Amino acid sequence: MPKKLLVIGGNATGLKAAVRIKRLDPAADVTIIEKGEFISYAACGLPYYVEDIVSDHQELIKTPVGVVRDPGFFKAVKGVVVHHKTCAEEIDRKTKKVIARHTETGEVKEFFYDKLVLALGGVPVVPQIEGINLQNIFNLCILEDGIAIKTLVSAGKVKKVVIVGAGLIGMEMAEAFHKREVEVTIVEMLDEVLPTLLDRDMGLILGNYLKGKKIAVNTSERVIRFVGDNTVRKVITDKSELLADLVLVAIGVRPQVDLAKKAGLALGETGAIQVNEFLQTSDSDIYAGGDCVENTHRITGKKVFVPMGSTANKHGRIIADHIAGKGLPFPGVLGTAILKILGFNVARTGLSEREARAKGYDVDIVICPGADRPHFYPGKANIIIKLIAAKRDGRLLGAQIIGPGDVAKRIEVAVTVLSFGGSVKDIAQLDLAYAPPFSPAMDNIITAANVMQNKLQGIARSISPLKVKEKLDHGDNFVFLDVRSPLEYKVLRIEHPNVILMPLGKLREEAKTLSRDKEIITFCQVSLRGYEAQRILEGQGFKNVKFMDGGLVGWPFETVGSIW
Repeated sequence: MPKKLLVIGGNATGLKAAVRIKRLDPAADVTIIEKGEFISYAACGLPYYVEDIVSDHQELIKTPVGVVRDPGFFKAVKGVVVHHKTCAEEIDRKTKKVIARHTETGEVKEFFYDKLVLALGGVPVVPQIEGINLQNIFNLCILEDGIAIKTLVSAGKVKKVVIVGAGLIGMEMAEAFHKREVEVTIVEMLDEVLPTLLDRDMGLILGNYLKGKKIAVNTSERVIRFVGDNTVRKVITDKSELLADLVLVAIGVRPQVDLAKKAGLALGETGAIQVNEFLQTSDSDIYAGGDCVENTHRITGKKVFVPMGSTANKHGRIIADHIAGKGLPFPGVLGTAILKILGFNVARTGLSEREARAKGYDVDIVICPGADRPHFYPGKANIIIKLIAAKRDGRLLGAQIIGPGDVAKRIEVAVTVLSFGGSVKDIAQLDLAYAPPFSPAMDNIITAANVMQNKLQGIARSISPLKVKEKLDHGDNFVFLDVRSPLEYKVLRIEHPNVILMPLGKLREEAKTLSRDKEIITFCQVSLRGYEAQRILEGQGFKNVKFMDGGLVGWPFETVGSIW
């Protein structure tokens, strides 16, 4: 065991490594350097602090029993010395020394180490455009950012906010501002919200839902400049001018690597610090973890930069265990993420369809909507599951789940199957817990896996809503067969000349009125009946029949009547 462990960075990875080492070797000399004022705070709780679910920022720093995690706490309870407001400026690898400076007094200090842990974190991507330095333009990366934003909102100084970027932080902060009765406009340069997490079909559904909640969603729009005197007043884009009392720039995070680069440590292909499976850098006495390092994707084996608080905590434990000679390798990441926004839940893991195809996988997809509990049980809510699987062997490659129902338990099933290289057949055979308060007898993710098996076996033949929309826009002459009841059609429908209403119960006798020379695409509310219609028509000799994946619930375009 090393005599001196030095950690640079006083949050997830750094503190997890420090206290774990101290538990494994109580005699170890463990010191942390942190440039900020606050340490060990829950950064992922910042949107909920701004929203005022968390009323006091101190709650983000406390232990579960209410003790504030400050330097005094770590010294007394954990036996770890913390120097906050202390910025590491140089690593001398030959003498194993770190030179640091106090951010307020300017005092220079030297810290020696046997093993060094870099938990440098990430920094927000800041676009270099005109007006970016105006007041009231914020990122949300550290606790001080959250305090400043909440102070303005609570003082009644923010009536209109523009959020630049529709990623995780942008979505969570859209809810926070909306709940504080602030008018929200989201500007995203790509074509849909959560563009790096969701495929277009799922992102469009979420975007439509947000518009229904009175949040303006301006996709395919680029910010050109910010305008104001000393304080931002307008956001100028390539399509519009938006009034703003506050702007949140949330276009991503990049790894903080300056200190490592200056010390001559190797950077990886993603631009983050290169580490091995035990989180060692190119210097075996220096470890790194959290948002400053790259990871290995567990499906592709390629290097990725996926900053997540959950990963950062795991890294800290891996580092400490390896230093103590007890470690297992870190297996990599799947890019799992989950969030909620205004009653809509979103989760994803593994590869998206877009990513899988770009990496050369021959895939099939399933879009499978349904209630998260039986129709007779109170409180049921819809979710939409999208599975991506390899055509060759049904291996699961990814999953996306959205909707107001319980997405968390289903995404965890997908994560587990992905982690062990499983297939949709494995999902279909899982002995999941069932009772009406929790799920249908055939859980949603099992149903989705069964649909995928039907597709891979050639029994079910489907077409995605995106491709159907392309065919409609192109003017293709096909039959778009709605097999729901007239009452359902009256309440919610797609209005187009190609659409023919023919309830499933009448399909067998009325199928003779349909042209056998045209392609037929069937659909219903969730496409269960659409699939049955496909099988009925094929049984009557129709050769060119498909059902639309996801039905009307999975249709991300204009309808008469509201889906959600």
